[in-house]
Amino acid sequence: MRSINDLLGDLRAAAPPRAEELTPGQVERLRELTRELLELKPQSLTEYRRFEGVRARGIELPTQELAAKLEGATVLVTGGTGCIGRVLLNQLIPYRPARLVSLSRGRTALPRIEGVEFVYGDVRYRSSLDEVFEEIRPDVVFHVAAQRNPGLAEVEVLRTVATNVFGTRNVVQSAARAGAGAVICASTGKALRPYSPDVYAASKRIGEWVMARAAASLDVRLSASRFTHVVDNSIIGDRLRSWCAKNEPIRLHSAEIGFYIQSALESAQLLLCGLVDAQPGNLRLNALRDLDWPASLLEVALGAIAQTGSAAPVYIAGYDCGYEEQAFPGLYDPMTAGDVSPLINVFEAIGAKAAASEQVDMFIPETLVNDDEAVHALAALESACVPALTGEPDPSLVRERLDALSWALLDATVVEIPHQARARAVRLAERSVATLPAQHPHHRMLNTLRPAATA
Repeated sequence: MRSINDLLGDLRAAAPPRAEELTPGQVERLRELTRELLELKPQSLTEYRRFEGVRARGIELPTQELAAKLEGATVLVTGGTGCIGRVLLNQLIPYRPARLVSLSRGRTALPRIEGVEFVYGDVRYRSSLDEVFEEIRPDVVFHVAAQRNPGLAEVEVLRTVATNVFGTRNVVQSAARAGAGAVICASTGKALRPYSPDVYAASKRIGEWVMARAAASLDVRLSASRFTHVVDNSIIGDRLRSWCAKNEPIRLHSAEIGFYIQSALESAQLLLCGLVDAQPGNLRLNALRDLDWPASLLEVALGAIAQTGSAAPVYIAGYDCGYEEQAFPGLYDPMTAGDVSPLINVFEAIGAKAAASEQVDMFIPETLVNDDEAVHALAALESACVPALTGEPDPSLVRERLDALSWALLDATVVEIPHQARARAVRLAERSVATLPAQHPHHRMLNTLRPAATA
């Protein structure tokens, strides 16, 4: 029997990456190799069941503190018809808020949750949002509405930026205008990257910065929670089930990917912890500390095949747009990486603090005192998102200005990083970055870190 490496080499060679369609001969060859892989990886079924089993995982909550903040309060949840939003609504009910309202665009069928009011609204439109908030007058706002699909973000650039950047700003400003005491927002682990060329990751990173600026200037307590891959609304999980049901090729970015996973219940509970941690003047960001060992994408896929008895073959298709192949290698320090959540980078971990739950890490982002260029870039991005007199916004211009803002935000961020930390990040990253093509953005990131480090 051949080795795993030999089989994976044959699997990659059996069909070219990023093929729109595969020939019948290529599909049959992939099926043969997939059957061999299943024999060599009997543990894949256990890995798939671990992946699915995460749905039941939760964390301990500071119930007394939450009861003091929620009982008798008016609570508004944006995106309450989504997966995490529905779980959050159910988690809120036992704390007996006086009024519990879900706001969404109405694209998803309304769930039946006793005691919850459902209203229509779109976070992208500030004026109508103000009207909704003025009528409801929420004490607490949980902002979960977002465009969360990285691949779709590369196609729907305008919608993603309008929702994740300006929608977040609209919710925070409307909440403050209506007298809300706290706004708790959903973010993503991808926001730990100080720069990303991907639209989704960049939009969420900028959203965190927008929240941090608002926390420093508005009379409202703000916090945000970083989620990683949520099993309950997993894009790859849905695709695996569909591909297996149809016996179609399972398109994987790579055979070497490992990814952290969490449940919708953990995500909703993390937002509740954020409410307790929120304080005036500064944004608080939190993430789960122990996400267990990363799931193997290849083994989860093989396990799905084994679980269903499908004849679907595995196809190593390469990375789609929206999924950065490699994060900047200086974001984790091997000496300290296990001390805090893997959704908090090495620079953020410097300020990590105890959170409301012992299973959660929390940090306060540094105040960016030199972010004027980023502020101007945000205004330029907003102007690109507004329909021109001659027609609709140009998605390529929106993408270009989003990227310009991402670089400006990186420039402002690295200034606040201690020189010693920057120097170590440069040393950790130099060797890996040197192997990348000259036009790769990691070279520019390294150069942005380097001047003070070499000084």
